[in-house]
Amino acid sequence: MTRTSTPKSRQPNGASSIYLGKDGRWHGRVTVGVKDDGTPDRRHVSRKTRAEVTKVVRELERQRDKGAVRKAGQWWTVKTWLTHWVENIAAAHVSENTIDGYRVAVYHHLIPGLGAHRLEKLQPEHLERFYKKMQDSGSSAGTAHQAHRTLRTALNEAVRRQHLTTNPSSIAKAPKVEEEEVEPYTVEEVQHLLAEAAKHRNTARWVIALALGLRQGEVLGMHWADVDFDLGVIRVRRGRLRPRYKHGCGDRCGRKPGFCPQKINTRRETKNAKSRAGQRPIGVPEELLQLLRRHKEDQARERTVARDLWSEKGYVFTSPTGEPLNPNTDYHKWKELLKAAGVRDARLHDARHTAATVLLILGVADAVVDAIMGWEPGKSARMRRRYQHLTSRVLKDTAAKVGGLLWGTDETAGSAAPPEASQSPVPAELVVHVARLGERCVPFLYREHADEVVARWGEDWPDYAAEVEEWDRWRWEHQGPEGASAIRDRIPERAVVFHARALFLPGGERTATGGPEHWSMPAWDFETDRYTDRASAWRTARRPGTGQEVEAQVRGMDKAAVEAAFAEACAQAVDEVPPRCERC
Repeated sequence: MTRTSTPKSRQPNGASSIYLGKDGRWHGRVTVGVKDDGTPDRRHVSRKTRAEVTKVVRELERQRDKGAVRKAGQWWTVKTWLTHWVENIAAAHVSENTIDGYRVAVYHHLIPGLGAHRLEKLQPEHLERFYKKMQDSGSSAGTAHQAHRTLRTALNEAVRRQHLTTNPSSIAKAPKVEEEEVEPYTVEEVQHLLAEAAKHRNTARWVIALALGLRQGEVLGMHWADVDFDLGVIRVRRGRLRPRYKHGCGDRCGRKPGFCPQKINTRRETKNAKSRAGQRPIGVPEELLQLLRRHKEDQARERTVARDLWSEKGYVFTSPTGEPLNPNTDYHKWKELLKAAGVRDARLHDARHTAATVLLILGVADAVVDAIMGWEPGKSARMRRRYQHLTSRVLKDTAAKVGGLLWGTDETAGSAAPPEASQSPVPAELVVHVARLGERCVPFLYREHADEVVARWGEDWPDYAAEVEEWDRWRWEHQGPEGASAIRDRIPERAVVFHARALFLPGGERTATGGPEHWSMPAWDFETDRYTDRASAWRTARRPGTGQEVEAQVRGMDKAAVEAAFAEACAQAVDEVPPRCERC
C-alpha cells in the first residue's frame, strides 16, 4: 500500500449500503429486520443510476422505520392466500355456518375474479371493478357485499401477519346494499296462521316463532330439558345446525350427497349459543305452555307407534322417528302453512320481526326487549331499529298522544282498554312503593298496600327482613330484579299452597329424603302464579347426577286435589325409574 492510497471505508453492521456492481448497475442493500431463523433480513434493490437506487433505498428505510415493510417469505397470490386463510386459519376459529359462507365467497367469487393478482399488488380499483362485474353478471348487491366482507376479513389477517402493509378492501368502496323494509304480520294475519297451524303436526313450533320471536335454529335445537313447565320459562341454550352430508355408498349412487340413500351427516346437530345474550330465559304465556304439554303427549304417542325405530335425543320438535328436524324441511313447512292459511308470502325470519314489533306495540321496556330477543347490549339499539317496525297502530297511538299533549284532547281516552299485565299502570313521574321481602321485591301503586304486605310477611317469616322502599318507575323497570313486571294496584289474596314430594330408587323402591313428604306454606301471590291459580299441578323428573332416581312433585291450592294427584305422580315416577340391576 502506498502513502498516497487510502483504505476503503466500511459501513457499520446493519447500515444500508449503495455500491456499483461488476455488472455496471448500482445496487443497494437495506436491513429491515430479522428473519424467522434469526439472521438479518437484508433487502436488495438494483437500478441503472446511483440516484435511482438511492431513492429506493431511502424509501425502504422509511417503510422500515414505520414498520410497514412486507414480511419476507412466500410470494402470495390472492388465490394462494385466500385458500390458505379459509382452510387453515378461519376454519379452525369460526362456526360451521360462518365457514360455509366464507367458502362460497372464496371459491365461487373471489378466486375466479381476483385470484391471479399478486397479493401485495392488489389495488382498491381492482376490487371496485370486480364488484361491478359481479353485479353486471347477475349477482345481487348483497352477494357482492358478502364477497367484500369476506375479502376484508382475509386481508386484515394478511396485514396482521405482515404479508401486506395496507388492506386495499378497507379503501375500496363496498357495494351498496339497500335493506328492504320488512312488513310484519298484522294481528289478524297471525291469528289466521295460528288457526291453520292447529291443524298440522308440531303446532307449537309456529306459535313459538310468532309469539316469542325465537330464531329457526333456536326452536329446532330446543330440548325438553330447556322447557320448565313449573316456572313457565323456556331457556334458549343452543341452535340447530344445517346438516352437511357425504356419500355412504362410496359415490356409487350417482346422486348428490344429500340424496344418497346411505348419506352420512358430517356435522354435529347443534351448537351452543355464541353469546351470553343469546343464552337467555324467556317467559312463556300459559296458552303456549298448554300447547307444549299437548305436544309432549302427542310425541309420546308417536314414540309408542315408532317403537324400535324411535331415536330418543330429547328434542322438542322431531320427525316421526325422533330425529331433529332439518332446517330446510322446516322452511318448506312454513311456506305450506302460509299458503294453506291464505296469508301473504314472507320469510320464516319475518316471524321474528313480527314478535319484536308486538313488543313495541305493548310498550315493553327496551332492556326487556333486548333480553327476550337475545341482542347484545352494544348492538341492541341498531337491532331494535331493524326489527321493530312502525306499524299503523304504533303511528296512530303516537299521534293521539301528541294531540293530547298539544291540544288537551285524547280520542283514545274514553275507549282505552285497561292495562294488561305486561304494561305498568303507573305514570313515569310517580313513585313506586316496593315491598322488599327478603330477596324479593314486589311493587305497589299505593304505600298502604306495600305496608300491609310487609306486615303479613313479617308474621309468616319473622327471620327475614322486610321493609318498604320508594323507587321511581325508571329505576324499577331498569334495575328491578323482575324487569318491567306489572305494578300491583291491589293487595294479593292470602293463600296456602300445598306440597307433596317423593323420591324413588331403581326398582321402584321409595326412599326417605330427610324432608317432609307433605307440607304447606303461605303463598299469596308471591310464589309462581302457575301454582296458586290451579287446584293441583304435578311433575316427575330424574334427579341430576345419577340419572337413576326419579322424583315426583305436586303443588296446588286444593289439598284434596294435591293428595289425589300425588298418587298419580308416584305411579308415573315408578314407571320411569329403571329396573334394579340383578348383579347389585
